Amino acid sequence: MVKSRVGKTVESLGEYLREQRVAAQLSLRQLADQAGVSNPYLSQIERGLRKPSAEVLQQIAKALRISAEQVYVRAGILDPDEDRGSSVELAVLADSRLTERQKRSLLDVYASFLALNSRVDDAETTQGDS
Repeated sequence: MVKSRVGKTVESLGEYLREQRVAAQLSLRQLADQAGVSNPYLSQIERGLRKPSAEVLQQIAKALRISAEQVYVRAGILDPDEDRGSSVELAVLADSRLTERQKRSLLDVYASFLALNSRVDDAETTQGDS
């Protein structure tokens, strides 16, 4: 079940990026050159065969002149409903000095802190109602 959701996310990301490329009137080769990725790799991303890193998505978004945040949401990296953390998440994702694994670890720790704080806030609210 989870695997199919990830597959769907990658597939829809590829479709979205292709639509954006066509709207920008760029060929696959032109976008690949501007984003600094290989033509075959970009083709595989568009066909939903590859899940690119946050760094590659940022390069593609920059070349397409679209919001990296929107691309991250499409890729399932960012949750569109969590506005509070997006600037921290974007800063982590944009930091080229970190590996993908380090970025994911930092984002996981950050999300766990937000969840913990939310539970504490809920408990305090419940206690205040008594």
